Parts: sequence; structure tokens; C-alpha cells
Amino acid sequence: MSMNIHRWCATTTAVLLLAGCGGAESDSTTGKAAALTKDQVRRTLPDGQAMPGWKKSARPTAVKMDKLYRSQACPIKDRAGCENSRFFGASTFRREDPLSEVTFLIVAYDSEQAAQDAYDVLWDGYYGDRVGQKPKPLALGPIGDERDARLGSAGFRGEPGAVTQIRVGTTLLWTMESAAHEGDLDKDTIRDLATMLAKRSQQAQNGNTPSATLGD
Repeated sequence: MSMNIHRWCATTTAVLLLAGCGGAESDSTTGKAAALTKDQVRRTLPDGQAMPGWKKSARPTAVKMDKLYRSQACPIKDRAGCENSRFFGASTFRREDPLSEVTFLIVAYDSEQAAQDAYDVLWDGYYGDRVGQKPKPLALGPIGDERDARLGSAGFRGEPGAVTQIRVGTTLLWTMESAAHEGDLDKDTIRDLATMLAKRSQQAQNGNTPSATLGD
């Protein structure tokens, strides 16, 4: 059995290119804002140890932002939202039971203001529409400095999909998930994946090695 993840084709392309070349705040996902290095972006992306029960489909990879990667990270007019971005990172994991996939994306900016300026541009202009038909808002709770999420039908046959966008300091973070059958995307898991990525970004900006894992 295979999943139809046509709606995520742009994201998958970004991962392959990389591999081949508001509300109340939470102390664990907000704090110091610091510009990340390329290595810190790579380490922020979850690895196999951070994702029990999931297998890597595309290894965590970070690259210096350039014209090609701006077209992947910010695929809207004039590559809006990528101004003052420094690095782009992505990784993908797959789970067999229930059959589902999640892609993690990071854009690291040179300042908190640059990330804040890009937030609405990218959510309204691209990422907020990545869940297909009749998307519904999904409450994430107090994660990061800004956050949005939607749950909808991402595939041709109504397969469920979800997207989250979170700003943590100088970074914008996304999780993009798809599953084979209706009901296979658990809202708690969507929140847990987004929270883990936010925690890892904050740990990196605090100058620590990202260590948050799924279920922390």
C-alpha cells in the first residue's frame, strides 16, 4: 500500500535537492533568539534517535540559502519571505503503522525581526494552503513565538494532510504530514512533532546541542 502525497511534491523536491547537492508562551520553546549556523540548523532537524517508531526517508541536511533554495523554501512571487535568510534545512521520516510521512523544514534568518517579517508572508502566501481541500485550523497550544496549523485532505482520494508553521526566535519551522487513510493523522502526534522541532530550535539558539525527542 502506498500513500498519495501529490500535494507535498514541492516539499519532497526540496528535500531531494538538499540531500542531493499567537498566544501564551512556553518556556521550553521560547527564549533567547540567536542566528544559527548551518551546522546548528542541521542538528536542529530531528535525527533517528529523536523519532522513535519512525524511519528516515531523507537524512537531515542543511544548505546555505541561494537562488535555487529560495525557490524551494519561498516559492512565491519574488521569493518573498526569504529576505535575510541564511540557511535552509529539511528531513523526512516515514512510519508504517499507521502509514504516514512527515517532512521537517527550517529557514534560519539573520535576525528575529527578519523571521517575524517573513512569518505572515509565507503562511498566507504558500504554506497555509498545503493541506488541500477544506482545511481546518488546528490549535497547537503555546508553542514558540508564533504558530499556525491546518488539517485537511492532501491527496486525490481524500487522504489526510497537516501543516504547522512556527516561529522560534530567528527561525521559521514547518512540519508537513500526510497519511494513507482518514483518521490516521492523530492531532496529538501533529502537536508533538511540531513541539519537538520548536524545542530543538530553541535549544540550538540557547547554544546547546538539540536533544528534544518525540514524546518529551
